[in-house]
Amino acid sequence: MSIFVLATIAIFSPTDKTTLHVYPLSFPFARMAGALSCTLLHSSHLLNFRARSCPSSAPPSKEPFISSRPEKFGFQLLSSRSGRQCFPSVAVAESKAASNVLVGDDGSISIDALRRFFDLSIGKWNGSFYQFDGNGRMLQRVSTKLSVSTYGEDDLISLIQTLYIKQPPSSTMVSGYDSEPDWLEYKIKETNMLTVDKYQQIGFFPTEKAFSLRYQTAGMLETVLRAGVLGEDDIGEESPRNLKLPSRYPSVVCENCLYSLKKDMRIRAFHIMDPKGVVDMLLIFLEQRGDAPSSISSYSLQDVPDRIIPFLGKWKGHSITKRSGVYGATIAEAETVAFLELDENGQVVQDITSTSTNGSTAKIHWSGTVSGNIIKFDGGFQLTLLPGGVYMGFPCDIAKSVSQSQSFHLELCWIESPEKRQRLVRTYDMDGLAVSSTYFLETRVY
Repeated sequence: MSIFVLATIAIFSPTDKTTLHVYPLSFPFARMAGALSCTLLHSSHLLNFRARSCPSSAPPSKEPFISSRPEKFGFQLLSSRSGRQCFPSVAVAESKAASNVLVGDDGSISIDALRRFFDLSIGKWNGSFYQFDGNGRMLQRVSTKLSVSTYGEDDLISLIQTLYIKQPPSSTMVSGYDSEPDWLEYKIKETNMLTVDKYQQIGFFPTEKAFSLRYQTAGMLETVLRAGVLGEDDIGEESPRNLKLPSRYPSVVCENCLYSLKKDMRIRAFHIMDPKGVVDMLLIFLEQRGDAPSSISSYSLQDVPDRIIPFLGKWKGHSITKRSGVYGATIAEAETVAFLELDENGQVVQDITSTSTNGSTAKIHWSGTVSGNIIKFDGGFQLTLLPGGVYMGFPCDIAKSVSQSQSFHLELCWIESPEKRQRLVRTYDMDGLAVSSTYFLETRVY
């Protein structure tokens, strides 16, 4: 099984958009190219959320403000003016497609792609919200509903989303009286051409039904936890007892979304990295579309004693890498074969072969260890194994990657059935921007 990205990815110059180098995403971080400069967040990119409570609900907490000052993140970020760019020699297959497909200076926004993204999201979604710590321990589960619609035409079209969060029973409820559950209504800032392309830096796969988005705050996610766990007992205190909230000043908030291959369902996963670049928490929405009451419970994240078992064996598949933005030009494709093995001492070994469309082949060998729900690979990358055939991958320490002039990526994998799995990987470049996303569809061989 491929735990890491198996395709090649191009690193582009932020000024003239020419291809500098092409690297396989699955190489260890110690050999990955690119220097992360400026700040991971910028105040001009803030996506603010507005919340409105039902009469029976307490108001959600105030939305945090993210400063663009580097010292707020707890680690030193490199400046592009320093001239410190690190491109170590790596023996990889060249990707001709990467150098031939570029996004124009005018932004090359595709209205058709934007509409397809909106059409993929429109509807009423019912499901559950899960909160995990970095070790894969589930902290909370909250029932949610999401209503998604559009208004406007052509390049003025916008996506409107309203999130409804089921609140726990009232502590003052009369015994024996079965009342209707309360739902807190939360208005998410509308999405349009500007926000989805420039600020959220979308990675969109319309045919495969997958996308990645970037956020600057975790305010909406904090509200889900406050309303769904504390309910009307929440008075907006800074540190509510027995409740883990996202960092007020996250360095990275990344959403990866994969749609079911069988049902009208999807999984949306959020990586929340704290100001020091260490994983703060992992959050998942598992949702089903339709007006009827959700049957999502039958597809919930069922746990198993040993979460690594579904990922073992040999997998074959195809990967597509696209640049960020609504235009989403394809820059690389590859056929992949991966084998994952676990020995009796808890040692993990995987061998990966990736063959690009021009016939070049890269072979990679990985090794690591398993402890509980965590797989740590040599090179500083970690997988947290979650229930339901899901894992989320991330650097053990983004700050360390930054200090060593290394790019990084965040990954979501979903095994919906024993024979098929999907993966989505978000890659960040030397400027702290999400420059590309890679989608994988893989089939188990044995």
